[in-house]
Amino acid sequence: MPSRFISSSAVSAPCMPLRRRVLLAAALWPMLRVGQVQAQSKSARVVIAGGGWGGLRSAAALRQLAPGLRVTVVDRARHFSSSIGSNRWLVDHAGASAPVQHEYGALAAARGYRFVQAEIKGIERAARVVHTSAGEVHYDWLVLAPGVEERWQDWGISDPLQRARAQAEVSGALGGAAQLPALRARLQAFRGGDLVLALPPAPYRCPPAPYERAVLLAWWLKTQRLPGKLIVIDPNPLMPAYRRAFNDTWREQITYLDHARVHQIDLDKRSISTDMDDIPFAAALVSPPQQAPAWLAEAGLLSSASDLWGAQDPLSLRSLVDEHVFIIGDAAGRVSPQFGHYPKTAHVAAAMGEMVAAQIAGVVKQASWPASVCHVLTGVAPESGIRLEIDYRRRGDGFLMQEIRQQQQADPLAAAAAWAAAQYANFL
Repeated sequence: MPSRFISSSAVSAPCMPLRRRVLLAAALWPMLRVGQVQAQSKSARVVIAGGGWGGLRSAAALRQLAPGLRVTVVDRARHFSSSIGSNRWLVDHAGASAPVQHEYGALAAARGYRFVQAEIKGIERAARVVHTSAGEVHYDWLVLAPGVEERWQDWGISDPLQRARAQAEVSGALGGAAQLPALRARLQAFRGGDLVLALPPAPYRCPPAPYERAVLLAWWLKTQRLPGKLIVIDPNPLMPAYRRAFNDTWREQITYLDHARVHQIDLDKRSISTDMDDIPFAAALVSPPQQAPAWLAEAGLLSSASDLWGAQDPLSLRSLVDEHVFIIGDAAGRVSPQFGHYPKTAHVAAAMGEMVAAQIAGVVKQASWPASVCHVLTGVAPESGIRLEIDYRRRGDGFLMQEIRQQQQADPLAAAAAWAAAQYANFL
């Protein structure tokens, strides 16, 4: 039977001015008319900064809902890469395929929007201009879906050369799917010794991913008969779905350090300093704290100097300081003082992209929340997994309710594959 967990909290942001603005936006949303949200011209310019799940879903939906709009996607990469199923691929589990990858130019041509491969340098909101390494891109509506940025400086790695070295030698590739092939090559070259997996503090991209990866790495160490253990450094509470795997099934392969924080990494000594001890390693997969990209802060679009995520209305996803800007996906900020952020997952980003596209296109009749589904592998040999469904609703007094339903999957690999294929069909 599915299990349910319900939490309630006020729709708010971390500081009082933002809290008042968010509550006001939530109260006024039913009074808004689509004509106030949609582009003023049938040929208005929509720029989407970031070509992940949220950005591409928004672009595809806009082309369907409002073919006259001029839609441009900007991303620094040449290819869209997905992390779905990548944990299994990293360790060659059960013939797992390489992560999905598509060339942006081909996707743009097929779907009917424009693609610009460029690094985003900043936003000039007054002039409605995105500054990129390929020049200026003007917009009437701006959808920000830039993913995350990793804060290596929090772990004592501030020099650009040292940061590049850390990314090459010890990165856990949670910052983006494009990093996964290099990580797989490092694992293939591993011949034994202690392997460290360090998680970032919440919130971070795809919360179950590091735990799923730990179980697969433990299976891999055992089946490959590699000497050494997997040491998991986790500053967060252990996800309940993995307690049995960590504490029982794979206890010979996993040493789990609960509520442990990384303070510094010494790449020369191959050592990680935590608040518990210094931990030497033969190889490491570490993921530093995450935040929204720095150029959002420079544009004044973050919650505060201490809360480095976007400041957006929980329901419309519109920026609290600029009505022409939407913030979606992993960069989106806090919506509740109790459960914090919407889960930073692919499905949530895609749902947000569709929500924003409907508003810009002018077809919104009733507001919706970014409900999501997540398939999580919790056991290996034999495989076991769960399906997580998350829904939201706002009470009459302005409190946002989050409901999580969890159900065991009879065939988790097939279920996850079918779900991914259905999602990809919406924007690939």
